[in-house]
Amino acid sequence: MAAEAVVDVVALGESMVTFLPARPGRLADVPSFDRGIGGAESNVACALAAAGHTARWVSRVGADGFGDHLIETIGGYGVDTSAVGRDPHRPTGIYFRTADDRDTDTHEVVYYRAGSAASAMSPSSVDEDALAAGRILHLSGITPALSADCLALVRHLCTRRADRAPLVSFDVNHRPGLWKDATDGPGVLLDLARGADLVFVGEDEAAAAWGVTGGPDAIRAALPEPATLVVKQGSRGATVHRHGEAPVFRAALRVDVVAPVGAGDAFAAGFLSATLRGLPADRCLRHGHLMAAAALTVPGDLATPPARAHADRLAALDDAAWETLRLGPGWTDHVPEDTEAEEEVRTP
Repeated sequence: MAAEAVVDVVALGESMVTFLPARPGRLADVPSFDRGIGGAESNVACALAAAGHTARWVSRVGADGFGDHLIETIGGYGVDTSAVGRDPHRPTGIYFRTADDRDTDTHEVVYYRAGSAASAMSPSSVDEDALAAGRILHLSGITPALSADCLALVRHLCTRRADRAPLVSFDVNHRPGLWKDATDGPGVLLDLARGADLVFVGEDEAAAAWGVTGGPDAIRAALPEPATLVVKQGSRGATVHRHGEAPVFRAALRVDVVAPVGAGDAFAAGFLSATLRGLPADRCLRHGHLMAAAALTVPGDLATPPARAHADRLAALDDAAWETLRLGPGWTDHVPEDTEAEEEVRTP
């Protein structure tokens, strides 16, 4: 990690204004929408800032009202937005989605991001000093799919070299629909992941993108380079492989899900938060699960994380107590300090 870091985490990527339906149904049938924000990397930055870390978001937005909204909203979480560029010639990206789970056939997402300000990011248009100012630089596989210039930028940042200061975190985030040639994406993402220090990938993503089946050990065999590899295994849990250590699995929590959107970004934020604190692999996984549970129990992408002391108590539970927890909406609200962790999160 960088010795002279200004912030804990720098997150690079596009954020868009999101229009969320006021009721379930097809986009053609929904009469009104509520405005929000959406962006994998900015979600991670906001969650980390809300959890007490210093975070910076680096991107480009249009010189328009939607760009104003993104900067003001993300900045409102305590994220440094001073390195976000304004583009007078390209718009801020927006998208509309239905209320359904994105894994169902009824889920619809319509993006208006082609030619967006963020798609013009390149090695020459982004302040590299701003990117190098964090202990961790967080990237995702969404950015390189936006344009050739964005791909060149992420390739540069994921290139291993002696003077690379921050620890590079890379969430694979395989989105086939974003790649102009869907056959290009998997190979590009594998190359980028091999250059990162810490990689997040779903077991299902690895199978879909690279044809790698057989679980975390098989994925590790395909990705031996990163010092830390986190394999997300859906509702079962997650496994972390670290160089020089035995792999560690920790079960996910039982959660009364309100909306699944944003859980992956929240998991990454929780894991990175624990990494910044120097916690061992098993605690990093549990903090990832706790942050994901916070996101799963609210309607939007972003949730108030549990207080650090609260999360630490829950993460320290033995396996039997951990597996009996069931988290529902509102579980991250303030809890009296003298309440036993096992009782804090029980829902009616």
